[in-house]
Amino acid sequence: MRALRILLIVVVILGGLFVIADRVAVYFAENEAADKVKTTENLAATPDVSIKGFPFLTQVASGSLDDVEIGIKDYEADTGTGSGTGTSSNGGPKTIRIDDLKADMKGVSFSGDYTSATAATATGSATIAYDELLKAAKSQPTDLFPGVKAQVVGLSDGGNGKIKVDIKVTAAGASQTYPVLSTVTVDGDTVKVHADNLPKLVVDLADSRIRSITDFQQTIDQLPGGVKLDSVQAAQNGVEITVKGSNVKLAG
Repeated sequence: MRALRILLIVVVILGGLFVIADRVAVYFAENEAADKVKTTENLAATPDVSIKGFPFLTQVASGSLDDVEIGIKDYEADTGTGSGTGTSSNGGPKTIRIDDLKADMKGVSFSGDYTSATAATATGSATIAYDELLKAAKSQPTDLFPGVKAQVVGLSDGGNGKIKVDIKVTAAGASQTYPVLSTVTVDGDTVKVHADNLPKLVVDLADSRIRSITDFQQTIDQLPGGVKLDSVQAAQNGVEITVKGSNVKLAG
């Protein structure tokens, strides 16, 4: 009986040491992975990396991790209009800031020297703030007719999944702002904003001319690891997006 108790104590101690070793290994692996993602994606700040599942060491031995979560606070996505920051030749921004990008990577396999890692599938979510999306709209006064100008002066939550686009129309020295509820959708790698109803002014103006102001779009390219836009939804603080992908490259 005494020998059995000693054996149980030894097993408990060894088990505790294994758990400690496993958690320490996870901690170092997460930090290393975060540094590699930062380098691969050329991020300004180190992302959050969380490796799920227990035990970690047996996953490492198998060469594949079950579940890895990555969080990037601010990500500058390319808009397909040229490299770098600032404004492109066609008036649109070259990059667009995406906030709080969270991605859940499943089935992450890595090379023997740990220099590269690829996820079998990935899903995630993020937010494009309204002030960022506004950069894609015609925020400068644009001629509709001689003496009549219009511009987008603000974007906000319109409720029920709609964006409220504020259109300022100036004519004969007087200005009037019209709120227009708009639908936001995804078409490939492009976020599109389309007015559901136009101001009563459209009775007197050609539909296509006013829509050249109210309707706009923003391409979002080269998201982390090659994930793609999946869906968009207008929300209180901006447009919420979901992303997905397969064979997503985390590092290397």
